[in-house]
Amino acid sequence: MPEQRKKLRLGELLVQQGLITPDQLGIALAEQKQNNIPIGRLLVRLGFITDAVIRDITARTVGQESIDLAQVVADPEALKLVPQDFARRHRLLPIAYDTDERLLTVATTEMFNVVAFDQLRAAMGPSIEIKTQLAGETQLEDYIDQFYGHELSVDGILQEIETGEIDYSSLQAGGDEYTQPMVRLVNALLVDAVKRGASDLHFEPEYAFLRIRYRIDGVLETVRSLHKTYMPGITVRVKVISDMNIAETRAPQDGRLSLTLNGRPIDFRVSTHPTIHGENIVLRILDREKSIISLDKMNLPKPTLTRLNLLLGRPEGILIVTGPTGSGKTTTLYSLLSQINDETVNIMTLEDPVEYPLTLMRQTSVNDAVRMDFANGIRSMMRQDPDIILVGEIRDRDTAEMAFRAAMTGHQVFSTLHTNSALGAFSRLLDIGIQPDIMAGNIIGVIAQRLVRVLCTQCKEAYAPTPEERQILGPAAEKASYIYRPVGCGKCKNKGYKGRSSVMELLVMDSDMDELVARRATAKELRAAALAKNFRPLAEEGIARVLDGTTSLAEVSRAIDVTGRFI
Repeated sequence: MPEQRKKLRLGELLVQQGLITPDQLGIALAEQKQNNIPIGRLLVRLGFITDAVIRDITARTVGQESIDLAQVVADPEALKLVPQDFARRHRLLPIAYDTDERLLTVATTEMFNVVAFDQLRAAMGPSIEIKTQLAGETQLEDYIDQFYGHELSVDGILQEIETGEIDYSSLQAGGDEYTQPMVRLVNALLVDAVKRGASDLHFEPEYAFLRIRYRIDGVLETVRSLHKTYMPGITVRVKVISDMNIAETRAPQDGRLSLTLNGRPIDFRVSTHPTIHGENIVLRILDREKSIISLDKMNLPKPTLTRLNLLLGRPEGILIVTGPTGSGKTTTLYSLLSQINDETVNIMTLEDPVEYPLTLMRQTSVNDAVRMDFANGIRSMMRQDPDIILVGEIRDRDTAEMAFRAAMTGHQVFSTLHTNSALGAFSRLLDIGIQPDIMAGNIIGVIAQRLVRVLCTQCKEAYAPTPEERQILGPAAEKASYIYRPVGCGKCKNKGYKGRSSVMELLVMDSDMDELVARRATAKELRAAALAKNFRPLAEEGIARVLDGTTSLAEVSRAIDVTGRFI
């Protein structure tokens, strides 16, 4: 009897929300008396509602996440952990396994199948944690067949391709894609890149082969080299899933795709570029969960964190983040915005393109086709009652003038600028055409940052610095009897580093600094005034990270000029 009430509640819920009619529910209940099939499955079978709607409403009712398996890319490591017959018997599908956190994500149609999950936990052992997501019934059966029915490892797929022929027509989206090994090869490479924490995936054509490289922690490394015969298939497949024109090979193209990898949504920004040996393809991996972190978790020094929070509390003015390409400027801006993103403020962004779609923010991509550039975009945004405006990049005079106009009319404005240091922002803005008296009073702070790799905590080695290193470390070296260097172990894949951390110099503007900017003070005067107000340059911040064991001196020297202090 309780089971019947539970089934009836789902039907009533669907009627209340206008998803089915009372007549349709009545037909399904009458049908149920004859064959005792769950009401949700019956409604789908009768064609009254889709499997996806049942899945989503059931997930909301029981407070669980739902998942669309059509967007999921198979994870060979997860499938190895759960035998195929067990998955079929208990109607569950392993979709991701995180080796670092030892977390297995499982899609299922029955969230409360206690017996199945008890048996799964017993088979996995106590060290592996299990996370469940609700899938549609018909989808689950189809994808158990697909995921378990085909080879999914990169080596296995390559062997399969070498022994057969590529059917290029089957690379198009739709149909039974898993029967085509080239489709699975691209998927397997995407899964592998995300699992290894890569920020970019490169397909680089050479005369006789295709080089595949990942950028991990800011450094490129070759992971595979394939014969050139693989290139057309990979190129076509990447273009198809990124909504590009597969017939166009001589002009650059841009595209996007979203997939569920490792149990979470991952976006890719895809770019093709013609070269003498074929099209070079780069996929930028945009992993929201790992990229956007709160300020508290950015490992910033306490004084820097305090001053950043004070800047965020200012009601109007421009906060500028500077640094070269790939130094994490956009990620830092989003981390700052997520700190103040709630229902009480209207945050509007203008980017080229939008990298991380986030709730509550109104995000707009710059579009040349409809003449939506940064300057026009800011002008339009000003009529949308914003509290905070994020301008992806200040590139020219028009954009800069509109950004400063927004700051002068009582808005908080966040933006990025390409300069090497925080103090260099003023000369760059002057060069663009912004008058010093406009800068003074409207810029509230400038952040310059670099990303440095973090030493692996398992294998880093302490050693006494050499005389040359002591000279670079400066006066602080007197207190440091030892610093650390990379070694390499299994946990960091023998690199000696694992992860990256930002090194930041933060220039907070006040009336004294504004006055110097307004009268076009020299860089030397600005620097002296900033140092008198506890400003710590990038080099000093980098050396501090070496002394506290976060990173090595060689790594800081790669990202920051630490020798300039002694020249």
